[in-house]
Amino acid sequence: MALHRTGAAIRESFSDKMFAAFVYAFLIVCLVVVAYPLVYIVSSSFSSSAAVISGRVWLLPVEPTLKGYRAVFENPQIVKGYLNSLFYTGFGTAISVALTITAAYPLSRKDMYGRNVIMALFVFTMLFSGGLIPYYLTVKGLDLLNTRWAMVLPGALAVWQVILARTFFQTSIPAELTEAAHLDGCGDANFLLRVVLPLSKPIIAVLVLMYAIGYWNAYFDALIFLKSPDLYPLQLVLRNILILNSIDATMVKDVKELAERQGLKELLKYSLIVVASAPILIIYPFVQRHFVKGLLIGSLKG
Repeated sequence: MALHRTGAAIRESFSDKMFAAFVYAFLIVCLVVVAYPLVYIVSSSFSSSAAVISGRVWLLPVEPTLKGYRAVFENPQIVKGYLNSLFYTGFGTAISVALTITAAYPLSRKDMYGRNVIMALFVFTMLFSGGLIPYYLTVKGLDLLNTRWAMVLPGALAVWQVILARTFFQTSIPAELTEAAHLDGCGDANFLLRVVLPLSKPIIAVLVLMYAIGYWNAYFDALIFLKSPDLYPLQLVLRNILILNSIDATMVKDVKELAERQGLKELLKYSLIVVASAPILIIYPFVQRHFVKGLLIGSLKG
């Protein structure tokens, strides 16, 4: 006669309990190290300039105020930078996703002649670069300097994303489906638009997210290719305030004292960081699973 015990918990040894306690303590320390700078920046952005300058802000806002955010959204340069970043992110992401899919799908087809050689040339660009000066001269030769195209076209295609998309097509679009479509008279272009794309929503979501975050955070291309402040993205405006400490006079036109102006500058730094980071911080928790799925694409088959 067999005896069955239900609901019996396995008793942990003392060493297991100590290890679990160490793991929890380590994770708590990591959480504090990562979260405290974010909490400090948000609290400083809602505090008064005097409290920020004097260093009285530690955890919660001191003398809460929205003066920093009012100055941010009243400044035309910051508003233009925000709109420019939205344009570069939206338009650039659309172009990049279209180019990536049109490059990755043919490379995933076994009947494409020379696809291994072409893929090797793609990978070669990941290992070797011509350098900044040839990069600048190429953009200049294409007459893209100080134009919006300079923020979109030079980096429109990322090889890593091409590899991800190609792997997805190879593992998720069966060759039998392609043959059946050809027997029904469906051409390659129609097959890509009507069959492949509807079945490729996961990889499209991954590509959109990766490219969008890249465009939103981009500032180096703007730094070397753009001269007009009207074309600056938000990240370059943020860099100018944080590093160069340059603020448009319209921000402080109502502030007369030098100490208050300096305090407003410090307050603007934190407010602008929050404003620039808010879209990514809000969206990322909802789309994190797509990043995980993108990393796992092609790792398992069957």
